[in-house]
Amino acid sequence: MTNYLQRLVILAVPAALFTAGYVKTQDTNRIIEVRARQFSFSPSEITIAKDEKITLVLISEDVSHSLVIPHLHVHQSMPKGHPVSVAITSDQTGDFDGMCGSFCGSGHESMRFVVHVRDK
Repeated sequence: MTNYLQRLVILAVPAALFTAGYVKTQDTNRIIEVRARQFSFSPSEITIAKDEKITLVLISEDVSHSLVIPHLHVHQSMPKGHPVSVAITSDQTGDFDGMCGSFCGSGHESMRFVVHVRDK
């Protein structure tokens, strides 16, 4: 039995050490899906907390779009049929305007997006 326990420890310890580095911690980023289509974003407004880490998953449903939020340093292309992700965080409170940055047709200028950043 001692020989069995020694082998078990010899195999178990390296396995535990090897897999410990691969244990994924819980992702605390909130994920918000934003869909674009001519000529709107849905949702068109989101509210986040100051210093909160957010991941936007951007999906274009019809033609290529892009999301531009200058204050948050976002300029992300949204190719049709290819979801993309962009991380945002703001260290300031306020209302930050965004828009479609790729001409997508005659109603392009109406594609607005607002990020409301509030204190926690």
